[in-house]
Formats: sequence, structure tokens, C-alpha cells
Amino acid sequence: MEFLTTSEAADYLRLGERKLYELVTLGAIPCSKVTGKWLFPRHELDLWVLAGMARPNGMVPADPPPIVGGSQDDLLEWALRESGSSLASLNEGTMRGIERLQRGEVVATAVHFHRIDELDGEAAKGAIDANIAAVRALSGLHDTVLIGIAKREQGLLLAPGNPKNLRSLTDVLATGATVATRQPGAGAQLLLEVLLQRAGATLKELKRLEPPCLTGPDLAAAIRSGSADCGIATRAAAKAAGLDFITLTWESFDLLTRQRSYFRPAMQALVRFVTGRRMALRAGELTGYDLAPAGQIRFAA
Repeated sequence: MEFLTTSEAADYLRLGERKLYELVTLGAIPCSKVTGKWLFPRHELDLWVLAGMARPNGMVPADPPPIVGGSQDDLLEWALRESGSSLASLNEGTMRGIERLQRGEVVATAVHFHRIDELDGEAAKGAIDANIAAVRALSGLHDTVLIGIAKREQGLLLAPGNPKNLRSLTDVLATGATVATRQPGAGAQLLLEVLLQRAGATLKELKRLEPPCLTGPDLAAAIRSGSADCGIATRAAAKAAGLDFITLTWESFDLLTRQRSYFRPAMQALVRFVTGRRMALRAGELTGYDLAPAGQIRFAA
């Protein structure tokens, strides 16, 4: 990321340095103070300008409602409540959340995608990760920002004591164990489909619990009640339900939003919060999170 000095930033924005300092004092412009000097990330200055762009009457997009759609996550839901952002959640899975973002029905959406080469540890050096690749390929989303929340641990949730001795998806297929699944387009379901593809199998070969579970906690509850033997969700969901857990992968868990929404007060409140100490403490309590990516702009279209 390229950083500009105060004079460079003023020239870049065609502002006087005095006006730039006023914006810094008001906290109205992205900047960082390092060894007593203000630095301005060029890319975020671009986003800041775009966020305030005026459009003719009839072309101004309506502000989306203060709702975060997409994937369910215990840590993110807690952060939405505790951050003071006033953002609500609507958990319907990764792809449904993206569809709502495209239609302007949510201000942001939580996403997690997967690729076989990443699961096998064979992704080419320097290759972009699955979330960034998926966002790049989306149509109708050419003004987006992908904000890191965490790396999450995903795996097999199992009844306490693992009575069927399931250690992998291969065991699940071989034993005919009943699998609690998620709705089509949910991130955990996309992971299951990638894992089945790697194993040379299909969804039809699984003994599935019907109907699909709408969230990770719903899936955990189905296993806890004995309705299913296993399913894929996060370590945090397993711990909350008192279930056994076998790690399958660590995934990037991100928020996708429009560039014009990124600098809105609600989103900025959330972004600041996820980088703080309380977030780190809560992640440790829930388990299965690595907050190294928290608050980072991982991709901007």
C-alpha cells in the first residue's frame, strides 16, 4: 500500500494543507500518525473520494438498510451488537447475502468461499485466495471492498465422544452416517461440495438430514439432538453446543460492501471495533479464530 505525506496528499486531493489538517482533526479522512507525522494511504483516499461522490437527480442510489447479510458467525454477531454500529444481521448464507448486496437490500454481507487447491495446500505461491477470486468473478459488483474479519476453523461437528468414530468425510461416506447439511449457497455447503469433489463423490451419495439447516448453530443443534451424526460448521459452533470437532480447514471470513458504504459511520464503527482488544478477547473465548486479517482491506474493485 502506498502512503502519501501531508503535502503529497494535499496535492493529490487538490486541497490546501490547512484544509487537510482540518479534516484530520475532525477524523473525517483516512490517515495514520507515525513517529509524529501524518501519512495518508493513497488507495483509501480514492475510496474516501468515491464515497462522497455526488450524482444527478435520478441517479443517486438509495442507501441500503443497516443490515449485514450472508454467512452466520457467532463472533461477527457479537461484534455487531457490541460495536455500537447499529447494524443488524440477516443470516441466509454466502450466496444469498451476495444477491441481496447486488440488489441494495443489505449494506454488507459476510462471505467465505473455498477451492480444492487451497484445501490441499497446493495453491500456487502468490495466488489470490478463494474469497478474492470469487468477488473478482461476480457480475454487478464492480465497486466493492472486501474487509477482513478473521480466519476461521471449519470442520466436522460430531456427537460427544464421536460414537461412530468418524475422522473424515471418507469415513462419513463409508459408514452411511447421517449428515446435517446447509442450504444451497451457504459457505459451509460450498465447502462440503468441494470436499466431496475432492473425494470423487456427490451429494447424492450422502445420507442427508432434511430439511437443510439454515445456520451453523442450527446444524449443531441437530447433531446434539441425535437427528444427525455429523455436519460441517465452525469450531465455535461445536464448542457452544458441547460437540466434538475435527478440523478440516482454516478459511478466510470477510465482509463485502460497496465502496460508497465503507466510509459510512456504521461500517467504520464496526471496522474499528473488530481490530480492538475486546474483539480479541471474545475470539479467544469462542475459539477457532485468528484475527490477523481483522479490519484489513483485502481487495477493492
